[in-house]
Amino acid sequence: MSGHSKWANIKHKKEKTDAQRGKIFTKIGREIAIAVREGGGADPEQNSRLRDVIAKAKAANMPNDNINRSIKKAAGEGDGANYVDLQYEGYAAGGVAVIVEVVTDNRNRTAGEMRHIFDKRGGSLGATGCVSWMFDRKGVLVIDREGLDEDEVMMQALEAGAEDFEAQDDAFEIHTDPADFSAVREALEGQGFSFETAEIEMLPQNTVAVSDPDTVQKINLMLEMLDDHDDVQNVWHNAELPEEDE
Repeated sequence: MSGHSKWANIKHKKEKTDAQRGKIFTKIGREIAIAVREGGGADPEQNSRLRDVIAKAKAANMPNDNINRSIKKAAGEGDGANYVDLQYEGYAAGGVAVIVEVVTDNRNRTAGEMRHIFDKRGGSLGATGCVSWMFDRKGVLVIDREGLDEDEVMMQALEAGAEDFEAQDDAFEIHTDPADFSAVREALEGQGFSFETAEIEMLPQNTVAVSDPDTVQKINLMLEMLDDHDDVQNVWHNAELPEEDE
């Protein structure tokens, strides 16, 4: 089946920069707030969008107490913040396509700050749709492969409705159509699987190899600034960057 090993490297690099647990939990809490408001209430049984965010939270090792507290807070509209989710698109240095997903309670502030980050690091913010056509929106489930049989996991994933399956050195990566993501995830959970990551992602159709040291530095600094921004939920890009020294 088709491989996305380059994408796996991109994703793992992103996850290293996202290692601040408290910030991750705050960001997921905002996603929970939107899911409760727009997905149909605070009962996960009746709200598939909330179920998906809870699965993402558990994959990020967010404690159940934090998850439940975020749901109750969202249901009670305790802080009065009116969060919206937005998407910004543009280019980093070297013509690298970048998509930034944000959750904010102040559109104007966030738009200005996104433009500043792109400009500061040699990029340019573009119009909606300027780069998203280079990506495919897919559900992505990653399972630690330790102790598991590849053929068995692949068979169960495909029977559950997955589109694609790839065995990596340390994990199995399963892709779904976004519309089937919840059903596939819940079917695999029912088989006893747990996930390293579980969310809808933007997968680049092709990657851009970047080797010039100055361009690499500009891209990395831009990605770090975006990851560190409180409103930014996810950053997707199509750069194939050199491995950083551990």
